[in-house]
Parts: sequence; structure tokens; C-alpha cells
Amino acid sequence: MTFPKYLGDSKMFEYDKHYRDCQQFDKPFIKAKINPQHGNYFVQIDLMPCDFKFSKNDEKKLEKMIQNENDYLKLNSEPELNGFSITSELAWFDGVSANNLDSFCNFLYDLTQS
Repeated sequence: MTFPKYLGDSKMFEYDKHYRDCQQFDKPFIKAKINPQHGNYFVQIDLMPCDFKFSKNDEKKLEKMIQNENDYLKLNSEPELNGFSITSELAWFDGVSANNLDSFCNFLYDLTQS
């Protein structure tokens, strides 16, 4: 069985189980849920279950990823991200397009594994 890098549109008990698995395997907890206000995804990464903190360099990479997502959304006549927040242990992004969700979440996960 492979460890899922993130969960999307799951039930609360599935998020809870995944969070506990992240703690056990020292992995980041990443979840994505559709925001009904605009139909795009609210993505959250929690680094508390694992032994990792975002560095200033990681934050710059995340800001570049946000800019790329906003550029994609503009090209497709969609509104930009509704907001985002990045701290050393938590980050969230509101408005990630469904087309970019997998690559967005995989990037978040891979950033914590390098």
C-alpha cells in the first residue's frame, strides 16, 4: 500500500484517520476540499504531524507556485486565489483550480520531502 500524498473531498473520519497516519509515518497532512462559494479548491497543509518546517526559501517557492496558479486562473478567465497564508507549520490556499489540484498538492508534499 502506498501512502497517499493528500486527501481530497473526503469525509471527516477519513481526514482524521489520514492525520493519524501522517503522525505515525512522519508525513505532512494535506487536504483539499471544494469551496462551494466559487467551485475551486481550498487546500491546506499542516506540518505539525511531521518533523519539517517551511524555511524562507520554501516560502519563496510557495509564493512562486501561487503566482503560477494565479497566472493559470487569469488565462482561463477565473478569479485569482481568494487568499492564502503561509507560516512555518501551516499553509492554506483558497481557489486552486480542479485542473491543477493534483500537481499543486504533489508539489506541496514533495517540497516537504526534499
